[in-house]
Amino acid sequence: MTRAGSRRQRRRRPGAPSLGTIVLFTAPALIVYLVIFVYPVVAALGNGFFEWRGTARGSFVGFDNYVALFSLQPYADQFLTAVKNNLLFFAGTMVLQNGVGLLLALALHRSIRGRRVFQTIFAMPYLMSALVIGYAWSMILSPQFGVVNSLMAAVGLERHPWLGDPDLIMLILIAINAWQWCGCSMLIFGAALGSIPQEQVEAAQLDGTPYWRLVRLILLPQMIPALSVITILTFVGAFNLFDLVYAVGGSSGGPGGAADVLGTLFYRVSFGNSLNSYGLSGALSMVQLVLILGVTVLVQRVLARVHRRYA
Repeated sequence: MTRAGSRRQRRRRPGAPSLGTIVLFTAPALIVYLVIFVYPVVAALGNGFFEWRGTARGSFVGFDNYVALFSLQPYADQFLTAVKNNLLFFAGTMVLQNGVGLLLALALHRSIRGRRVFQTIFAMPYLMSALVIGYAWSMILSPQFGVVNSLMAAVGLERHPWLGDPDLIMLILIAINAWQWCGCSMLIFGAALGSIPQEQVEAAQLDGTPYWRLVRLILLPQMIPALSVITILTFVGAFNLFDLVYAVGGSSGGPGGAADVLGTLFYRVSFGNSLNSYGLSGALSMVQLVLILGVTVLVQRVLARVHRRYA
């Protein structure tokens, strides 16, 4: 054995895997990650800087495709409407979905019988596809044969085209999404509640602290890391929204585009009639990616400061 090889062997910790073993076990996951995530991102970035004629790449146009998204019609108005609806969906989801999830977690955290059964029931909807959920609720809210309108007609109320009302479509989408995903928020909040030292809770209860003050002063401050995770997941999910809107309102985003989001806009741009669909969709995908990453990092830093403040 050479002197260099002997030094490398001495530096290796006893039982530590060799470099070849590490490469062997990480290579499959790395290849899948490169093929499924990195390559599409790089390809979309490249497509956004070229003019396309169908599937044939044309000349290099720099940021012209990005400028077209913000200046040419109908892309400019549709882009702003989509971003506004994504933000509205995020705000409504944070309040309704995560609020209900927090209340369920707090209720199940207290010793009640059948806790596991209730957790399973509340968690079941988010295990289903959003397309299935969307089509199911489309039938439930159908003005012709939907259960909701049938019950309204049975009690003498007038039927209402719920999914055809531009003023209600976003609220309905938020409610459907909250119904599906509040169980996920409940499980994350429940795990955070389970990690809080029980001694603090028992000491507060011995002092006669009301439960709402116990939640505000002890439980919620220690749940900020879980809130950070849920906020980031909610934002990423809101700006990747497509399948639920497509199932309920189609690719146009409901009546008059009232529920149009970036996902449905990307779908129309990608499969539209423009010869430059590849270029415009590549630019739109990069704008969406930068927006999601930027806001995610910002939210993470803000909530990290809040956590350090209450730690």
